[in-house]
Amino acid sequence: MTERITVGAPHRTPQQERSRLTRERLLASTIDVLASEGWAAATVAAVAERAGVSRGAAQHHFPTRESLITAVLEQIFDDMAQAATTLVDIVPDDLDERARMAVDRAVAIYTGTEFKASLQVWAAAASDATLRELILPMEARFARAAHRMVMSALGAAPDDANARRLVQATLDL
Repeated sequence: MTERITVGAPHRTPQQERSRLTRERLLASTIDVLASEGWAAATVAAVAERAGVSRGAAQHHFPTRESLITAVLEQIFDDMAQAATTLVDIVPDDLDERARMAVDRAVAIYTGTEFKASLQVWAAAASDATLRELILPMEARFARAAHRMVMSALGAAPDDANARRLVQATLDL
């Protein structure tokens, strides 16, 4: 009986993990392209190139630009909603410090790369009814999460109409 010895066999990442990593690179690259180069530049081919994958691999995950943008928007809005609902573990007792913390958190959300990317899609949606219908529910979910985050950080009661208006005015600014 002959014993088989495998020498130097490379370790391969399982297909499912490679596929997940490729998808993540494509989504991250889409956000980068949207934020830095705008809507017109965010084609499947351009995103694939930036992600370092073939166009065929990109189209395997996202057959159309619409499917790519949809997946990216879902990720962006989920990430922004998660960031908006995640408060620091220690909320200061001082109201001024709480307000400063809430505003800083809101500013960080509304000035980040993901938000810049989503602005490009919102601008495109102004003249594209299908895209607009796609993003409105996601945007509303995010806006509610951001509002809840600021209300909670300020320690404002959910039924405090004055606080709700002031928080909304702050977020609108």
